[in-house]
Amino acid sequence: MELRKSINLKNFIRTIPDYPKKGIQFRDITTLIADPVGLRAAVDELVWPFLKENFDYVVGIEARGFILGGAIAHELGKGFIPIRKKGKLPGETISKTYELEYGEDVVEIHTDALSHGERVLLVDDLIATGGTAIAGLELLRETGADVIAACFVVDLPDLGGSEKLRALDVKVHTLVEYEGD
Repeated sequence: MELRKSINLKNFIRTIPDYPKKGIQFRDITTLIADPVGLRAAVDELVWPFLKENFDYVVGIEARGFILGGAIAHELGKGFIPIRKKGKLPGETISKTYELEYGEDVVEIHTDALSHGERVLLVDDLIATGGTAIAGLELLRETGADVIAACFVVDLPDLGGSEKLRALDVKVHTLVEYEGD
């Protein structure tokens, strides 16, 4: 337990100012996942609350949600299901358009990825305004899946995304917060 408390994940995350547009402070986890200690610590802390949860799949949102979600699925002995950007999945899909803090995008999931009543954990690297996560949640609910929780490395609470998810009856687990972004 001592090791878990002694690692500050913020030391592994870099901030890139004015990306992808002026005024955005981009919290880049590529430096976190490139470091073996940072990656292990992040995955362990994301997994920890769900060790005894009863669920069927981990669902990761493209692209960094794939990296974290795949590792979490492996650690928990679960299958992994991707939510991808528009046009990237080969089979029949359902899609959701959503607003980003700097634009608009579309995510998709295969129509046959999940069955009614299957329980899933939703994973992405960061929650800001909640647009991507809520679009993912809506896709999952449209398939009939039950989202047991959503987890993220980074929360930007001032942008309100984690609170929006909670208001939609989703348990939210995050590892670090950055105020004012």
